[in-house]
Amino acid sequence: MIYTGVGSRKAPPDILRLMQELGRIFGQAGWTLRSGGAGGADEAFEEGADDVGGLKEIYEPWPGFSTRTGAMSTRVNKEALSMAATVHPAWAMLSQAAQKLHARNCFQLLGASLTVPSNIAVCWTPDGIEMASQRTRSSGGTATAVVLAERAKVPVYNLKNQSSCNKLAVFLQSKGLPVPEQLTALLQGSLF
Repeated sequence: MIYTGVGSRKAPPDILRLMQELGRIFGQAGWTLRSGGAGGADEAFEEGADDVGGLKEIYEPWPGFSTRTGAMSTRVNKEALSMAATVHPAWAMLSQAAQKLHARNCFQLLGASLTVPSNIAVCWTPDGIEMASQRTRSSGGTATAVVLAERAKVPVYNLKNQSSCNKLAVFLQSKGLPVPEQLTALLQGSLF
């Protein structure tokens, strides 16, 4: 099983702790993390996976983007750039670096071959995006992964939304995985 763990660099501390715990839970269960080596959400999922020796695929937009270990050798290529261009509403206005960051998100959801979707995507964005029609300016680069997830019929659990947290808890239980205490706190409404 493979999960995409992404989101804003500005995710709140309580959400980062939850992401780290989810990284541990999925890592212990043998799931592979796909992420992008950025600070914030990406880093939290990765740290959790690392805590238990979990499997991971960390995709960088360019060599040296991340100082953490385990980055994939797969770099942004023309196919990923073309795919990201179909997702971003103002592609031509982006800098080359921003285009590479968005293209990297394609790998995070579809793997090195860009043909194997993750089983689920877990994220946090300020606007709570879970599908393309919800995209706002504050969705950031995570919107690329969310739009691709929708196209590939990959469930997206945005930790900004209580309904999504409920669905994630049910999903975890259906797989025989523990529901983290932090997620239980979210479900009780104490963190929304």
